[in-house]
Amino acid sequence: MSKLHLVFGGRVKDPRELDFVDLSTLDVVGFFPDYKSAESAWRGAAQKSVDDAEMRYVIVHMHRLLEPDLNG
Repeated sequence: MSKLHLVFGGRVKDPRELDFVDLSTLDVVGFFPDYKSAESAWRGAAQKSVDDAEMRYVIVHMHRLLEPDLNG
């Protein structure tokens, strides 16, 4: 299985946490086959909102969620 990653973001209630204000407005940047390309996409999306402390982008390791027994 490929090392699938998801990059998404949105407005959070508290910039120190990941409690998103409105899940229907999340910005799904996309799915990526490796961490390097996901990180590049994350950096690009995060840079666009660098002046907005309430916007937060994250990388989710989807492969860890889909195959938890393989993650030692």
